[in-house]
Amino acid sequence: MSKEQVLSNARIVLEDRIVNGSVLIRDGRIADISEGASSTGEDFEGDYLLPGLIELHTDHLEAHYSPRPGVRWLKIAAIQAHDAQVVTSGITTVFDCLRLGSDEDGGFQKGEMRSMADALAQAKEEGRLRADHLIHLRCEVSTSDVLDHYEDFQNDPQVRLVSLMDHAPGQRQFQTMDQYTLYYKTKRGLSDEAFAEFVERQQALSARYAAPHRTALAKACAERGITIASHDDATVAHVEESIGYGIRLAEFPTSFEAAEASHRAGLSVLMGAPNIVRGKSHSGNIAARDLAERGVLDVLSSDYVPFSLIHAPFILADDVEAIDLPRAIAMVTATPARTVGLDDRGRIAVGLRADIARVHRPQGIPVVRSVWREGRRVA
Repeated sequence: MSKEQVLSNARIVLEDRIVNGSVLIRDGRIADISEGASSTGEDFEGDYLLPGLIELHTDHLEAHYSPRPGVRWLKIAAIQAHDAQVVTSGITTVFDCLRLGSDEDGGFQKGEMRSMADALAQAKEEGRLRADHLIHLRCEVSTSDVLDHYEDFQNDPQVRLVSLMDHAPGQRQFQTMDQYTLYYKTKRGLSDEAFAEFVERQQALSARYAAPHRTALAKACAERGITIASHDDATVAHVEESIGYGIRLAEFPTSFEAAEASHRAGLSVLMGAPNIVRGKSHSGNIAARDLAERGVLDVLSSDYVPFSLIHAPFILADDVEAIDLPRAIAMVTATPARTVGLDDRGRIAVGLRADIARVHRPQGIPVVRSVWREGRRVA
């Protein structure tokens, strides 16, 4: 026997417009969308009915697992705490970032992220989670052991996205030594001599390992059909290199030139939603709002603040003339879904998964009132 429910009197955000009406859910899928007022079903009272948000890049799980230097929390407890905050931010699909590659900045040991992935699978199997969790492997290509770490995930179907990163000084995110000095010397409390030695080591590792590791990881992902992301591309040459690796997602380009070249080439350009909310990058690079105004911003990620993913689209719709609310919401729903091949979600459309968020917006900051995943209320 089929299960039906009606969500009525909502401002339904479709991919190209907003309509006032109702959505019929049957067996976890959207069965019908009708315009006009209704006296049946759950009354949204004019609140927005959005597709459940899709998060491609969040380090938030790491913050729960390692809340202080040297501290490791119980994995399933950390996952549940992360899941609770994600869902109440309107996110129904989340790609949890797991960092691969040992470095001097507190990288995780081999096997540690594999254990986290196993805990994630266990939490799913035991029905502990409300959002749909997938895995995004963040591979630090300049580390000596990143390929060994990746081997732990060769046959894990949870892995749907891999990003290729190189945080060595003097390029990409840290194009100037001023940025790198602020981030690392100050953070680690290094003397001038110790910092100079640290920089030399990082640059030597990048020169030795980055290129061959990018090539090997891109090949492995292509063989498995895993979406690949670039990270912190700064130049047109970086973008051309990324295209050669079969990359579909450009995470956090650090210059207008790289963002525009990526967008022109058909890559989805991703920037942080906190960048939109704050009005600037935390690392001193380009502002996401400037990319939005130039028409080359495609996807937002919450990065380190889950709630920013629902907050930022409303800011864009308010402040950027060329971006209306449906287009802004698509940056956190339809476009990320298409980029990673999740064609069953990301839009309010007949036949798709009933992943839905009810959002009230009085003045300024939106309020997530309820969330459904595959037709089941989860928040």
